[in-house]
Amino acid sequence: MDEEQTAAWWGRRAWALLSAVRARAPLVQCITNLVSMDIAANALLAAGASPAMLHCLREVPDFTPRCDAVYVNVGTLSEDWLPSMRAAASAGRPWVLDPVAAAASEFRMEACLSLLALRPAVVRGNASEILALASRSAAASSTFKGVDSSHDSGDALQAAKALAQSTGAVIAVSGAVDYITDGEQVAGAGNGVALMQKITATGCAVTALITAFVAVEPSDALVAAACALAVFGLAGEIGMESAKGPASLRMHLIDALYCLDEQTVTSRVKISLQS
Repeated sequence: MDEEQTAAWWGRRAWALLSAVRARAPLVQCITNLVSMDIAANALLAAGASPAMLHCLREVPDFTPRCDAVYVNVGTLSEDWLPSMRAAASAGRPWVLDPVAAAASEFRMEACLSLLALRPAVVRGNASEILALASRSAAASSTFKGVDSSHDSGDALQAAKALAQSTGAVIAVSGAVDYITDGEQVAGAGNGVALMQKITATGCAVTALITAFVAVEPSDALVAAACALAVFGLAGEIGMESAKGPASLRMHLIDALYCLDEQTVTSRVKISLQS
């Protein structure tokens, strides 16, 4: 396929997956951080999925097997929640990991590595998080800046490929261009606006959306992740047309995600295979 045909194919796939989420309303269990619960749940609802913000270990055996997919986010990690994360990730459902601030502490890195061993379908993080995981380093670098990334997504592409090959997961690196790789293929998703970085937990919310897309397309996690990242970024672009700042962008982004139609998605998503 030439570049134009490739863009059209990705547009059709993105719309097909969003339509599948809307039609099937997949049940997504979210064991996510306290900061992101609200926006993650609202993003899932706006896209047509059914979020379940359930993290009690005693409920996991009964509830998690009935879910379509599981989302694990370590942003406000605690010793109490880690067993629930491991249990949910081991319940036989496709699941997605967001290794927030993986290098912030030895405990956090060890937790992320133990979760990686449970074979997530997708790992979505910023460049610094993916670099830290790939290097298996438990120490924060001198330039570590909390959950923000001090690297561009392109800086982590080779590390993402290596991590994908060693774990079997699709690795998605967020940035100005989001790179998604299975260790061999690399897709780049270019939708989004810079102001989204000024809204807390937008990264967490897009990982939740990836989980919903994986729920309806478990056999091709690379396509699911790339399409979810592009759709969420496109909603940000449309929201920015009406926004005056971060707070109004958050509102308009969720509205835009809810209102996306076929013509908009197929003509405006920006995904391409990278050489």
